[in-house]
Amino acid sequence: MKCEVEYIHEDRVRRVEEKMIEEEDVSDVSEIFKALGDPTRMKIMYSLSIEELCVCDLAKLINMSVSAVSHHLRILRNLRLVKHKKEGKMVLYSLDDHHITDLISSCIEHVQEER
Repeated sequence: MKCEVEYIHEDRVRRVEEKMIEEEDVSDVSEIFKALGDPTRMKIMYSLSIEELCVCDLAKLINMSVSAVSHHLRILRNLRLVKHKKEGKMVLYSLDDHHITDLISSCIEHVQEER
């Protein structure tokens, strides 16, 4: 739907301009959403929102090879969406922080409310 008249609300535009994020931040956020746009990575993220898991656990859960899961985890790690810690010979993955957990939870709630 489009306005029937062309009018710019200068005060609204100014308020938004004052709070506009930097181009670098826009780019970084866009990269995060691109990564989350992949169904496999979304399954990984959802799984990690429930429990810390190793690559083998994730491979079993989403029915993929360990190397394929590792590839996806590398992308998520580079974007600081997941983190890992070593426990003995195991490497456990989890979501990086509560912001990521909140983002995943909010997105899931949003799509489930629409049903």
